[in-house]
Amino acid sequence: MKWFQKTKYFFEKHGFEVSSRLADRLGMKAKNVRLFFIYVTFATFGVWFAVYLTLAFLLRLKDLIYTKRTSVFDL
Repeated sequence: MKWFQKTKYFFEKHGFEVSSRLADRLGMKAKNVRLFFIYVTFATFGVWFAVYLTLAFLLRLKDLIYTKRTSVFDL
């Protein structure tokens, strides 16, 4: 049971905030987006889990490439 807690903590800590960022973009609650991914993943046998991981990867890349600078002198 200890490994389950460690795995859960890892995914909660490194979840890349895909659901909350997508919910902000769509103007929804993050809880509803998470429930959508959970239900659709069970309905389609894991295809949407792959979509979720792809979104996480793309959002992470976007964060690494595009950083908002506060002034011109931050270069």
